[in-house]
Amino acid sequence: MSTKQDILDYYRQPTAMTSAEKHTALFNKLPNNVDELVRIVQGLGVYSLLARDFYEFDVPKEREIEIHIRPAEKMIDRLLAMDKQSLTIARPVEKRLICLCRNFGLLLLSMLRAKNIPARGRCGYATYLIPGYFETHWICEYWDTAEDRWKLVDVQLDEIFQEKLKIDFDILDVSRDQFIVVGDAWNICQSGKADSLKFGYIPGHLQGLWHIATNLVRDIATLNKVETLSWDIWGAQPKRGEQIADNCLEFFDDIAMISSEPDKLFDKLRRIYAEDHRLTVPARVFNSRLGITEKI
Repeated sequence: MSTKQDILDYYRQPTAMTSAEKHTALFNKLPNNVDELVRIVQGLGVYSLLARDFYEFDVPKEREIEIHIRPAEKMIDRLLAMDKQSLTIARPVEKRLICLCRNFGLLLLSMLRAKNIPARGRCGYATYLIPGYFETHWICEYWDTAEDRWKLVDVQLDEIFQEKLKIDFDILDVSRDQFIVVGDAWNICQSGKADSLKFGYIPGHLQGLWHIATNLVRDIATLNKVETLSWDIWGAQPKRGEQIADNCLEFFDDIAMISSEPDKLFDKLRRIYAEDHRLTVPARVFNSRLGITEKI
């Protein structure tokens, strides 16, 4: 059985997706504190959907593709192609990487692991982005050694975001009722404590139990350090609007339990991902935003 130290060591190690690769020297020069790394990432990216409203920046059509960049190394490639200054220097908005939550999260995840800080991505639902709605979101979870616990950090919430959304909590320690990991979201909806139609991507666009199920599959992959795009489709993920058959509910109940308690069920998390082809990320996945199949 894996020990706590085994688990922390596992999440310290970068993967191909989160390794700085040829930019390792640049990452070595970064500070070691989480709050400073969060500030650095905030100065490197701009959230695409609110770039105009929050930052008075119209994203050029040809740059919208940047949200689909998968590995951290290529994100840094793109940033340095626009501005070769140190990563610690905040870029003017037009020279920042065009991001969604997954891009912000992956950049921070890469820096944390480069600093030997145990960290993992988490898929779930934020209560603070759209009033009265649980908006699908991707953030980081890192191990605070001093407090001996995992903390959720939402790097996307820079000072402008915090002002516009009236954020009044510590973005370096987001509470579990403000960001609900997807396993918990499944459990409270299945128990009747919440309405699954209040969980999704933009009210009236994508929501419901099927949507939570798709994110369960993504969270299991991410907990196994396979950080896909947050709109990649493969395996057991239901189709849009699909009613989940009764004989599939037990499967999703099971992986929801793992998503809720990944450390307690760490060995099962690793085993089920490796052995169940419905969960294992294949070599090629369907990018649902672009409508194409891509290499992972």
